Amino acid sequence: MNEDLKLILSCIDNTTLEGCDTRDKVKSLCERSIAMQDAAKGISHVAAVCVYPVFVSQAKELLQGSGIKVASVAGAFPAGQSPIEIKVAEVQYAVNEGADEIDMVISRGALIEGDYDRVRSEVAAIKQACGKAHLKVILETGELQSEANIRKASQLAIEGGADFIKTSTGKIAVSATLEAAEVMLQVIAEHYKNTGKLIGFKAAGGISTPEQALPYLELTKKYIGAENTNSQFFRIGASRLTNRLFDLLI
Repeated sequence: MNEDLKLILSCIDNTTLEGCDTRDKVKSLCERSIAMQDAAKGISHVAAVCVYPVFVSQAKELLQGSGIKVASVAGAFPAGQSPIEIKVAEVQYAVNEGADEIDMVISRGALIEGDYDRVRSEVAAIKQACGKAHLKVILETGELQSEANIRKASQLAIEGGADFIKTSTGKIAVSATLEAAEVMLQVIAEHYKNTGKLIGFKAAGGISTPEQALPYLELTKKYIGAENTNSQFFRIGASRLTNRLFDLLI
């Protein structure tokens, strides 16, 4: 059990995405993230700190040399209801500020309407804007209305160039669910089998206890293999979970 908890901690995107975020709050999050490791006990640092674009440069400076990546939501998070030019510009801003990873949202309305070309092309445009930064594509599965839509959204995100597909923004009532996660991981496994390229999976939204996180770890192991279940291909977006895990492990 402890090894699984250590693994989860090392795969967390330690996150603050509130309208009331301040530079002091981001500073505290970064400092706490750096402190959450203990080599003697085999406890690694979290994978990333995830913030809004305006805090990227601050986080980048504070995390320098720590091994912790800087992730930024961008592209009209969380609704995605902006022209693609605006989305791309925000992504470019975050990357220029130093983001290592970008978490974008798809246009759920377009997906539901069946405008698959728009969904795919927007992901592709944002992927291009990312440059060397990794792209996590948020499906917001709680708004997609059906398993078929979740499957299609996963496929389109991957076709558009996603490095990860992610469940949720954490900003709506229905966030991550194991049912949606399984559909997404099935698509990832199918893509891996057909192409040899493995896409990462990120669960986010409402995962605040180890008991809630562990089933996502097990599901990921089932579909992509325990050998691939690491921070390169598995993430959990969290805030409260991070502290609870570390307190348990120390």
